[in-house]
Amino acid sequence: MIVITTPTGDIGSQLLQHLAASTEELRVVVRDPARLATGVRDRVEVVQGSHGDAEVVDRAFAGADVVFWLVPPDPAAASVDAAYTGFTRPAAEAFTRHGVRRVVGVSALGRGTPVAGRAGLVTATLAMDDLIAGTGVAYRSLANPGFMDNLLRQVDSIRDRGVFTDVVTADRRTPMVATRDIADAAARLLLDTTWSGVGTVPVLGPKDLSPQDMAGTMSEVLGTPIRYERESYEAQAARMSSYGVGAAFVRGMTDMMSAKEAGLDAGVARTPETASPTTFHQWCEQVLKPAVSG
Repeated sequence: MIVITTPTGDIGSQLLQHLAASTEELRVVVRDPARLATGVRDRVEVVQGSHGDAEVVDRAFAGADVVFWLVPPDPAAASVDAAYTGFTRPAAEAFTRHGVRRVVGVSALGRGTPVAGRAGLVTATLAMDDLIAGTGVAYRSLANPGFMDNLLRQVDSIRDRGVFTDVVTADRRTPMVATRDIADAAARLLLDTTWSGVGTVPVLGPKDLSPQDMAGTMSEVLGTPIRYERESYEAQAARMSSYGVGAAFVRGMTDMMSAKEAGLDAGVARTPETASPTTFHQWCEQVLKPAVSG
């Protein structure tokens, strides 16, 4: 029995499509079952509710062998610790109570770097990993850099103005990964019954990219000039606040991005084991271009 959290999210929905083709028993924890893809609704057992709720995870993890764990962002959280370890604590207790054997979690790069302790959302994510590992369950954290798919939040600006923004230096190259590759890595671990203990699985994408590199590739694929505009941390914080994001989450994001600029994502070497296959050009052709055209 494999339990999947966030089955309607970006990573979770792609993971569920992978696993639906397997012969494993699948159970999902979802707030709104109507959002499940039509092709998988009859394939899974549904536990309705939030996986941050103790009663929900108690039902969801009964009889479970393996769990896919992903904490959804909570812009209204009182603190980043509440958003990650606080949200995860009921599940961690349920892992032990129900004898769950293995957990695969979505996490972040940065452990062991000089800035890991002051990286906002990432610092809280790494503390979540420690909480899960401390239960004694076999645990693999998928350590990820920035997502290519985050650019989809700027589709209107890319299409209408030919501009995308971020707070990082224009020529600074860092790892970037497609969420499809994270889902692939999670599926492999969830279906593999041979691993034990606690470990980290970096998913780094095929090469480091700068915003300038990304602008060039987007211009080529979309057939129109795309440029990068660097935003200040203050402007980013003000924009997030204007959308109703709480102060704790805004500070967590600012601290995370500042740490990335200081080398948070540079602590793991890219090897055949840590690289993932989807190039930024492929992602632009297959994901961004249809979104912009649509």
